[in-house]
Amino acid sequence: MLPEPFRTIPIAHRALHGPGRPENSLSAVRAAVAAGFGIEIDLQLSADGEAVVFHDRSLQRLTGRMGETSALTAAELAALPLLGGDGEGPPLLAQVLDVVAGRGPVLVEIKDQSAGAGIGPLEAACARAVEGYRGPLAVMSFSPASMAEMARLAPDLPRGLVTWSWEGKGVGHLSEHQRQHLRDIADFERVGACFISHEASDLSRPRVAELARSGVPVLCWTIRSPRQEASARRVACNITFEDYLPGVPDA
Repeated sequence: MLPEPFRTIPIAHRALHGPGRPENSLSAVRAAVAAGFGIEIDLQLSADGEAVVFHDRSLQRLTGRMGETSALTAAELAALPLLGGDGEGPPLLAQVLDVVAGRGPVLVEIKDQSAGAGIGPLEAACARAVEGYRGPLAVMSFSPASMAEMARLAPDLPRGLVTWSWEGKGVGHLSEHQRQHLRDIADFERVGACFISHEASDLSRPRVAELARSGVPVLCWTIRSPRQEASARRVACNITFEDYLPGVPDA
């Protein structure tokens, strides 16, 4: 089951990033914990098989350097300053967990590796990094295959699917049949998921309502204003947010 903090404590998208605190950085993680929020972070695989907290497959947007994230070792990535920060580089998942230390929920998105290293190595690195962690932690992915692999590697770890309309940029490699299969969230039971994190603008989808009625926790992404939050909470039990500060429940 998804631990209660994921249902009640707003989750900072890519941690609480802002001026001087790059997305997915340790400084953004510290800020989220200090403010009482949970965090959502992204994982990519380093060249030496480590789970690195970084969103993009390419280095350019976040570091200004050309090349692929997976071409550098974890140590080389750590030495590569994130743009807009104080010189820190992308951290390891284990480092983020040391900072959080159970003080808030950690929602880990495993980025789809099907076009790179393939399913398996990043999931194994994630499972190693979280082994023995005591705080509320869950994993999720757009890729059902990734969650099926996590079910094999860490069956007791709560896992979910990141879901959306599967329309627009980045889906041209998928057939209409594949997109419809994903829209229907048809792999939910197969991979043993216990929650979804759904695109906020698509929360009216009947399949989402069906899952919510059956008791499945519905999280959503990405909320950027109180007005969007109020609308999303008609369906979703919790939000992933950025660019504003939602209220935090009393302890």
